[in-house]
Amino acid sequence: MKLEVPTHVGIIMDGNGRYAKSLGKPRSYGHKAGADNLKKLCKHILKRGIKCLSLYAFSTDNFKRPKEEVDYLMKLFVTMFTNNFDFLKKEEVKVLFSGRKEGLPEDVIAACEKIEKQTQNKQKYTLNICLNYGSQEEITDTFKKIIKQIQNGQIDIEDVDKNLISKNLYQDLPPLDFVIRTSGEKRLSNFMLWQSSYAEFYFPKCYFPEFDEAEFDKALDVYRERKRRFGGLNKN
Repeated sequence: MKLEVPTHVGIIMDGNGRYAKSLGKPRSYGHKAGADNLKKLCKHILKRGIKCLSLYAFSTDNFKRPKEEVDYLMKLFVTMFTNNFDFLKKEEVKVLFSGRKEGLPEDVIAACEKIEKQTQNKQKYTLNICLNYGSQEEITDTFKKIIKQIQNGQIDIEDVDKNLISKNLYQDLPPLDFVIRTSGEKRLSNFMLWQSSYAEFYFPKCYFPEFDEAEFDKALDVYRERKRRFGGLNKN
């Protein structure tokens, strides 16, 4: 029997720079093309009934890139969060951010906090944007948070289990069902390692600016053909 539509999809939006290079353009051209594609793609994904979408927008390690590129991306984030995502408010989408604020420019933090506040009461869909994010950093921060709770007497060490850890991550979200990484690269690059423990994976060869509505539907078709066993055996 084919799987239904996944509840939680994660997209590692890879290949913007290589897309630009393939056209003889600067890397900033690829990032802008990726941002333009994301707006269209988000609308399409909502129509497909995906309740939760996590996007890998900028990793903690991306700060190793040239300052000019990082500065451009930060300005692009501000534009996206203040202008390009207005449609999300009409579509009943709650916007969340996962990652560390330390190191982010003040205007980026302000833009993030504003759209979070504007959409905090939306309940139909969830858009989780991973910004200055690393999964190992998230797990480290989660354990520090739990240790403080134990030290303060809020919980006992015997209370620590998988559910408690999940609820103390940056965001309390359902586990990932389906992870897509564009550009053909086949690695997670520190993206939601805890949440993707039983996710299905798909690695299309196209760059993210080329990953349009048709490509997403193709990915869904692949997902529906998978058989998820979660460590058990198929019943048929």
